Amino acid sequence: MKRSRSHQGIIPPYVLLHLSNAFPDDPSYLWTLDETRKMHLKGLRNVVRYRLSNGKSEVQIYDCKNSTRLPGTRARFEQDKAVADNTVNIAFDYHAAVRDFLKKEFGVDSYDGKGGNLIGSVHYGYKYNNAFNNGRQMAYGDGDGKVFKTFVLLDVAGHEFFHGVTGQFSGLEYYGESGALNESISDVFGVMLRQWLNNLTVDQDSWLVGPGLFVDPKQRALRDMLNPGTAYNDANIGKDPQPDHYDRRYKGSSDNGGVHINSGIPNKAFATFAKSLGGYAWKTAAGKVWNEANTGARHVKSDCDFATFAQTTVDICRADYDAETTDKLIAAWKVVGIKTK
Repeated sequence: MKRSRSHQGIIPPYVLLHLSNAFPDDPSYLWTLDETRKMHLKGLRNVVRYRLSNGKSEVQIYDCKNSTRLPGTRARFEQDKAVADNTVNIAFDYHAAVRDFLKKEFGVDSYDGKGGNLIGSVHYGYKYNNAFNNGRQMAYGDGDGKVFKTFVLLDVAGHEFFHGVTGQFSGLEYYGESGALNESISDVFGVMLRQWLNNLTVDQDSWLVGPGLFVDPKQRALRDMLNPGTAYNDANIGKDPQPDHYDRRYKGSSDNGGVHINSGIPNKAFATFAKSLGGYAWKTAAGKVWNEANTGARHVKSDCDFATFAQTTVDICRADYDAETTDKLIAAWKVVGIKTK
């Protein structure tokens, strides 16, 4: 079976399909699914042209004005002052935060390691219910205002850009366990980005992915890294399907073999490890080991499974940190049913 590296946006297909069944008279959910697929293909085919070449790590925000033409109209670039549209300003600040986090904390020059410009388009489409990285840029829909409140969120931007980081380094294939690791790493670094910008310790953060994404405040977020399977539960949206243990993993073929579903397993392992260490996740062995396993000289191969990734993190931790820290990592993987040595 051919393994894909295409990404499906921050909103998993099963959520949009559930919504399309709940609201059969609203075509926006199925349209979002189809539009996300087409937008990714545009990126792969290089049919979109951008100002300023790679190598400058510049933030460039465009406004699609509810069209689907990428990248849209220039809205705010480096050196530009804030504009009247606050969505543009927020996206600009979040893209700059991604760049600064990568450079200052991990020594990575932009999402591609080569100084790539951090491009984003806001107001993509009409009632486009997703945010997406097509391999060349980010695009943010406005949502429908009924289920989805906003997609311009810090951890969402971080999540999608870190797909680009993973693609440039470990290249984790977007299917099955390697795809779930790809998704999980984006969750890990998206949440750490939020913690970094807000100076939050592991005990101060919610460990939620996408808090504020849903209109209904009872639906807390898209995912809960500490407690997979508990982020949302709603008749229209569905119930968070993430397992918290390897024995309860999804074994089917939908969702590219469960990339969004089974990512809850390594998510919980990381959050458990980070919490056991205390302090700031990006400064401790938690952030450093995960980064090395994804982008460093000891990074995993593209077809890596959960067991291999877990053992790689333990091996890195054992080489770089003390026995007590390594034992905490081994214990964190054991919590989710993955044995290491």
